[in-house]
Amino acid sequence: MKITVICGGVGGAKFIRGLREHLRQTDPGAEITAIVNTGDDMWLTSLRIAPDLDSVMYTLAGQNDEVRGWGRLDESERVSTDMREYGVGWPWFTLGDLDLSTHITRSHYLRSGLPLSEATARITARWPLGVRLIPATDDEVETHVVLAEDGSEMHFQEWWTRHRAALPITGFVQRGLDGSTPAPGVLEAIAEADVVLFAPSNPVVSIGPVLGIPGIRDTVEGTSAPVIGVSPIIAGAVVRGMADACLTAIGVATAADAVALHYGARSRGGLIDGWLIDETDAASVPAIEAAGIRARAVPLWMKTVPLSAQLAADALALVG
Repeated sequence: MKITVICGGVGGAKFIRGLREHLRQTDPGAEITAIVNTGDDMWLTSLRIAPDLDSVMYTLAGQNDEVRGWGRLDESERVSTDMREYGVGWPWFTLGDLDLSTHITRSHYLRSGLPLSEATARITARWPLGVRLIPATDDEVETHVVLAEDGSEMHFQEWWTRHRAALPITGFVQRGLDGSTPAPGVLEAIAEADVVLFAPSNPVVSIGPVLGIPGIRDTVEGTSAPVIGVSPIIAGAVVRGMADACLTAIGVATAADAVALHYGARSRGGLIDGWLIDETDAASVPAIEAAGIRARAVPLWMKTVPLSAQLAADALALVG
């Protein structure tokens, strides 16, 4: 079986780890490909930072800090602390020393002429992940927010990390989007999959930027594989982060059924065939199915690897 997951960072990482665990027990020969958001990426102090790619890699490698929810285990921050004394970088965006090793390595490969996808393949080869990670694009397509105050733009990371998504915005812009192309293997992974899964990632700034790369949305719409999504909203609240601020900015309610309708049914020109929601949202199942999307209410909290594996099993079971 070939399974392709479109995902962002932390939520996507936990879901893919659970999927890998489930398949190790039920289908050891299955192939998992993760198409990872690169809209959060940026250059900082001459280093190419790729937060979502690294979150997925560290989680699958068993190297992520489960307490903080991001970064490496046993991390120190001496370099970032010292750089502040030079007035370099963003003082509110701390990079750990081990994490900096990844960014330095990636930047070395990119400056040597390798595309991001090849740099990612070389970096991830360090650990037996059991999953192929592909950036959505090799091109630099970075997400910016449009500030409501004056219409100026700010990099998503500054709005998200420094301001905690508290500044009012009117929308999102992916700079460089029009001239971008999917990274090698992305379209094939979607078109040739037996199942395509939307991880429980932020639909606006994690899944959205991936689908925005020219050719990816069309391939999702046209694949013969069933496309199943997992809600990132439980009982009207976000699981992690400030996705509610992102949804509000594009006029979508912070509700499991609203996000399902945002994606839309493939049978009606949308993107998904099935949608998993939490048991607390079970009352929304009829409305989702009335919109042409098969729905099922199951436990969505991924507090442990076994729970994440069961969620992955539920997603595959919805295929029928």
